[in-house]
Amino acid sequence: MSDTRAGQRDAYDLILEAIDGGVYAPGDRLVESELAERFGVSRTPIREALQRLETQSLLTRDGRSLIVASLDHTQLAELYVVRGELEGLAARLAARHATPEEIQVLRDMLEADHALIGDPEAMSRANRRFHKQIHLASHNRFLVQQLDLVHRSMALMASTSIAAEGRPADTLAEHGVIVAAIEAGDGEAADAALRKHISKAFATRLRLDAEAVEAAE
Repeated sequence: MSDTRAGQRDAYDLILEAIDGGVYAPGDRLVESELAERFGVSRTPIREALQRLETQSLLTRDGRSLIVASLDHTQLAELYVVRGELEGLAARLAARHATPEEIQVLRDMLEADHALIGDPEAMSRANRRFHKQIHLASHNRFLVQQLDLVHRSMALMASTSIAAEGRPADTLAEHGVIVAAIEAGDGEAADAALRKHISKAFATRLRLDAEAVEAAE
């Protein structure tokens, strides 16, 4: 791989990580020179990374500027529909293909994550790791690629539903049901449990969004 391609890949990952971590929120303007200075990368790979992010609809145009995109209600609903379908399939395949070691990793994650209750940002990161492990346990590279795209779009949400009151404990309980189904090799139950988990997360997000609108009025 050439230095240019390596730099573009690194710049892309750095910007995406910054969006995912909330450094840049929906509506924030991304300036090529500022990004190059922040990340210590030349402007050429930054420019290429921004073009790639725009192509993926993670950035949008505001006049001549690029800003972090946001999701309206319809887009949010569409995203959760696709996420539920793909995540459910990943759980179903994981129940069929996950190795004992992969199941143990899920168990270990579940146990460790209880210590993170009270820290929404840490819980959000742990939640992403947990779901990613299920994706990998599906042993289907094409499904993993599609889920990566879905989860990149999740970064366009201004907040995490795990921040809602009572949601961290409920999330871990739902994760426990999913892991138990995968461990039992019950693909149908794993699929249903993960779809239900995504549905509850979506309902929580809709409630949070409605509360935010009401507070702004």
